[in-house]
Amino acid sequence: MEVRRLGESGLKVSKLCVGCMSFGGAGGPTHPWAMDEEAAQPFFRRAIEAGVNFFDTANAYNHGASEEVTGRALKEYASRDEVVIATKVGLPMGTGPYKRGLSRRHIMEQIDGSLRRLGTDHVDLYYIHRLDPDTPFEETLVALDDIVRAGKVRYLGASSMWTWQFVKMREMQKANGLAPFVAMQNFYNLAYREEEREMIPYCRSEGVGLVPWSPLARGFLTRPQSDEEAPSKRNAEDPLRSKFFGTAGDFAVLKRVEAAAERLGVTMAQVALAWVMAQPGVTAPIIGATKIGQLEDAIKASGLQLDARTAKSLESVYRPRAAMGHN
Repeated sequence: MEVRRLGESGLKVSKLCVGCMSFGGAGGPTHPWAMDEEAAQPFFRRAIEAGVNFFDTANAYNHGASEEVTGRALKEYASRDEVVIATKVGLPMGTGPYKRGLSRRHIMEQIDGSLRRLGTDHVDLYYIHRLDPDTPFEETLVALDDIVRAGKVRYLGASSMWTWQFVKMREMQKANGLAPFVAMQNFYNLAYREEEREMIPYCRSEGVGLVPWSPLARGFLTRPQSDEEAPSKRNAEDPLRSKFFGTAGDFAVLKRVEAAAERLGVTMAQVALAWVMAQPGVTAPIIGATKIGQLEDAIKASGLQLDARTAKSLESVYRPRAAMGHN
């Protein structure tokens, strides 16, 4: 599989990132539909076989269970220097004022917890999962710089915020000689392209790599509107799918994806993923899978090149919509 630089950083990752939110034990506190460790093993094995080296998890995914499963599986199928492990901090890890956020106290506690659960001495890419309105930017940025200098983290990233907030944080990093954010994990797919207005142009101009989450629009872009197949447990229990997608404009995009897939003889998921992978500034979309066939689709999409006519057809029916995905 093709390997790309993460923006203008020295970090090199596969053009597909496997999201590990689906792994970490059924009935967990944050993602009860997640599969247990035994069921997750084939996904890691197949991804490594296909040349994927980029894996994304978070401390908050089932309160650390995803990190534990991810760490053990990667040790089983790859050496540490062959993979790029990304995790996150910021979302709740329990109740109480010190179990969430981006305070210095929380960051210092959570990076050590993540390293322990992952079974490694460093994280390759550490994201702030969401902004913390109760902590000054300065406190967060200095704490992040300290864990980079301590060797616990190699690179920093951020996820889903307004562009002005990301610009302000990066300018503060530059002005104070702090380790910079080199990646932006943003909400981006054929049915939601509002990031093209400000965030994507800014990141491209600054050499920040884009690692989009939900490139398949919470699964909305993977099957025709008339498909009566029962949704996966994950999609059935996903409140964001119905909240974000289902307008007439969304279904217009869906019909174009369906038509392109039929003409090219591939799946709808492959078309939607290939489009995201081809967008300027995108390093690697994150794909979550609960079925091995979904992972196979993503792997095949990494080799699919959409012609200009197909890309134009997919893009031309998009209509502007309200910004979302920041909370």
